[in-house]
Amino acid sequence: MNQEIITKYQVFSNATDLIPEYQDLIIKARKNTFRAYAPYSKFFVGAVLLLDDGNIINGSNHENAAYPMCLCAEQVAIANFHTFRDKQNIKAIAITARTDNKVIDSPVPPCGACRQILLEVADKLHCDFEVILQGEVGPVYLIPNVKSLLPIQFNGTNL
Repeated sequence: MNQEIITKYQVFSNATDLIPEYQDLIIKARKNTFRAYAPYSKFFVGAVLLLDDGNIINGSNHENAAYPMCLCAEQVAIANFHTFRDKQNIKAIAITARTDNKVIDSPVPPCGACRQILLEVADKLHCDFEVILQGEVGPVYLIPNVKSLLPIQFNGTNL
């Protein structure tokens, strides 16, 4: 038996085509790229979580000379969420990136580890939030839920 996985998402030509609330998220995520610590890769990532009460949780990537010790922006945002606001639900996450080497003109998706972390949080909260992706400029992907990022999931039921 064959199974097919299809991920549907919206593509916008730029952030100004988003609803104002999501335009603001992209701007805040972009500002967080300037808080990133990426002296080795020069790949600066910013993330923001929008909570259901309207509050924002920030994250930026933080590198280490021992690369496995690095923290992705999404991981920092989720850690901040757990520390400060974990009684809320997450409505959306916006992720963007910039580099000193070139203009990033396509959306930057979360790495596999971050997809797993985002999925675990969505499962824990019993809410599946939207994912907004953009590079420095260019198109924006609006993914309707975290589960679309990782359609075949490893979760607590597998343990």
